[in-house]
Amino acid sequence: MSHSITSVLSQIRSLQNQVGQVAPTGDLPRSNAIEGLTGGNAVNATSFSQTLQGALKSVNETQQKSGQLAAAFERGEPGTDLAKVMVAAQQSQLAFRATVEVRNRLVQAYQDVMNMPL
Repeated sequence: MSHSITSVLSQIRSLQNQVGQVAPTGDLPRSNAIEGLTGGNAVNATSFSQTLQGALKSVNETQQKSGQLAAAFERGEPGTDLAKVMVAAQQSQLAFRATVEVRNRLVQAYQDVMNMPL
């Protein structure tokens, strides 16, 4: 179980690095609360919502690609072999499972925070 969590976290970090090049769409830029301690060099980091949106978009694209390959195989289009269809389906399934696990962890963390005594 620990290996799967590490794997999901590394995927999230790589997606965060990929999304880091995209300009923010909806969120306002956030200031660095301890900017004075860093000598005025603000780190250009993406927000959590941007990282999550990028991950969900990637999972959606993977599922759409898998569906398109399966439909092409069913139609008998040349160049679409069963191995490609099966690999795409497994990638899609794995990406979805990882997304569900991340969601479950976020919900559990939220519930833990909400149940903390004041």
